[in-house]
Amino acid sequence: MKLSCLPVSLFKEMTGGAMTIPQWAELAGRIGFDGFDISSMFIKNHTPVYLNQLKKELARQPLPLVMMTAYPDFTVPDCVQREREEAYFLADLAAASQLGCRYLRITAGQFYPDTNISQTMEQVMEILKKMREAAEQSQVRLVYENHAKPSAWEYFDFTYDPELFLEICGRLRKIDIGVNFDVGNLTAFGTDPLEILRRIYGQVETVHISDMKEYGSFCPTAIGRGKAPVAEVLQFLKDRSFSGWVSVEEASEHGYTGIRDAYVYIKENLE
Repeated sequence: MKLSCLPVSLFKEMTGGAMTIPQWAELAGRIGFDGFDISSMFIKNHTPVYLNQLKKELARQPLPLVMMTAYPDFTVPDCVQREREEAYFLADLAAASQLGCRYLRITAGQFYPDTNISQTMEQVMEILKKMREAAEQSQVRLVYENHAKPSAWEYFDFTYDPELFLEICGRLRKIDIGVNFDVGNLTAFGTDPLEILRRIYGQVETVHISDMKEYGSFCPTAIGRGKAPVAEVLQFLKDRSFSGWVSVEEASEHGYTGIRDAYVYIKENLE
C-alpha cells in the first residue's frame, strides 16, 4: 500500500498562490508520502505553456503525481451548461495527462431539487462512458468517488446516498471506470463505510482516508479523532493486501501540522 495526500487543509494557500504545486510536492516528500495529489483548482490555467513549465518543475521532484480531483457537474438541468461541464472536464483530463497524473477523480454532479433519479442516472452514465473513452486515449485512469460536496457546489452529490452510489457502481463495471472509496463521506451520510467497502471492494482502485466529527454530519476533522472507522478500514485493506493508493484527504484546517499528524497516524495503523 502506498500513501499519497490531497491537502485540503492547504487549499487556500494553493489556490491563492501562497504555495505552488512543486512546493506541495516537496513538502509531501518531506513528510514521508510516496506520492502527492492535487485538485484541479490548483491548476492556474490550461495553456500548453503553463502546463509544460509545470511538468518540468514537477520532474525535479522525486514523488509521482498520483491523482487529480475534478468536480464535473453532469447533472445540471441546463443542457448547454452540461455541455460546458463536459468541456471543462476534458480540459482537466488533458491537464492530468500532460502532467503524467495516473488517476483523475470524477463525479456525477449535484443532486438538484426536483431531480428525476432514473433519468439523471441514465444521463450521467452516458456522459461517463464518453469521458472514459477520452481518458483511455489520454492514458489516465478515471476513478468515481462516493462524493459529498465541495465548497463551490450548492447541493450534495447525486450519489452521496449510498444506495445511489451502489447502483452507479454496478453500472461502472460495464464501462470500466474504477472507484475511489471515501471513508469520511459515508460516515457523514450516516452509513457504515466498512459495510459498503465489503460490497464493492473488487472495484476499488484508490481510497480517500478522511474523518468526520460526527456520525451523520458532514463536518471534517483531524484524521483519527473523529467518528469514521479509519483504523478499521486500514486494517481491512491491510488484511487483503490492497495494492492501490491510499490518499490522505486531510481537511482539519490545521495546515502542515494536520497533514503530518495524519500521516503518522495512518503509518502507525499500517504497521
